[in-house]
Amino acid sequence: MATRVIENDLSMAVSPRSWRWLTPAMAVALIGVLALALPAVRDQFQLEGLRWLYVLLFAFLGSCALTPVMVQISHHWNLVDIPTERKIHVQPTPRLGGVAVYAGFVGSVLMNSILPDWMTAIVLAGSLLLLVGVIDDIRELPASLKLVAQLVAAGIVIASGKVLTLFPAGGAGGIGEAANVLLTLLWIVGITNAFNFFDGMDGLATGLAILMAGFMGMVAFETNQPGVGWLAMAVIGACAGFFPYNFRGARPAKIFLGDGGSTFLGFTLACLAVKGNWANHSPIVSFSNPLLIFGVLIYDMIHITVERVVTGKVQSVKEWLDYVGKDHLHHRLERALGSRQASVAMIFLLTICLGLSAMALRHAGLQEAVLLLVQAGLIVAMITLLEISGRR
Repeated sequence: MATRVIENDLSMAVSPRSWRWLTPAMAVALIGVLALALPAVRDQFQLEGLRWLYVLLFAFLGSCALTPVMVQISHHWNLVDIPTERKIHVQPTPRLGGVAVYAGFVGSVLMNSILPDWMTAIVLAGSLLLLVGVIDDIRELPASLKLVAQLVAAGIVIASGKVLTLFPAGGAGGIGEAANVLLTLLWIVGITNAFNFFDGMDGLATGLAILMAGFMGMVAFETNQPGVGWLAMAVIGACAGFFPYNFRGARPAKIFLGDGGSTFLGFTLACLAVKGNWANHSPIVSFSNPLLIFGVLIYDMIHITVERVVTGKVQSVKEWLDYVGKDHLHHRLERALGSRQASVAMIFLLTICLGLSAMALRHAGLQEAVLLLVQAGLIVAMITLLEISGRR
């Protein structure tokens, strides 16, 4: 009897029905990952000076291959996002896509074989946030506990020596250094949460990660910062492999990033902005570059915070952390434009406009820099007017 049960289990495991989720695209991606993992192939990319392409391809193929697996695992273990009144999707959707993105990212970084201390710190701290986020996706955690995890992760990166340098390091009592550490902490935690807020429409967070990492990667390679460039390529590749499963036009997504994936991506992007040297001639210009690249996130964070406080929706930090609503930029644009896809496209275009301004700002003089910042402000003002019109 026991032998018959074992035989039945084996026959089910190798039956065509049990492998129906193994698509041709997934098979090609798996073959590609295995080929890139060969030492001879990796060495050839390095000899040709194409480490960035190797990292990009490995992350892309790894994420593309693992995402369908996470879809099946999520369905099997019932780890799906159930529709509610405060959510916009209409059918239960797997929410462990961040694991596939993380695996593609980390795999490509490790296979690249160059891992300085600051990069190790970012990967380890990001891994902590992914773990906490996945636990939150499985069993909802208090917002305060997630905030503590973000502070610890930011502290790991700061301890590795990566700190913003907007204020002079000297001064009595190390006030400048303390101010830089505090600013770095606020930046990393703020951007991590702001990015997590944007994981509210299919393809939005993933597409934003690709665009923001793309702009930072271009600057990194232009200014001879290969380490930052490699991490940017890893983000782009991992998100690009996941994107087709998350954004399917008018059709619902097959899988979501989940809190694990969105917090990991937001944290990694924020840390890249801290590590990068965006302009040698002016600290103000250097600081303004990431402000423009992340402008959409910063604008939304400021907008919802002011509106929620003014309208009395939140009256304490705890209420602000716990509050969940449909008042983010993508929700407001959807109401104004009448379409989720149009809202996502508008945010992508806005990010590209601000990113191009950031690229031009790097080579601008003081007068040109002021004009570029004013132009960016006017673009944001036009979006605000569009939102107000939509509400009316």
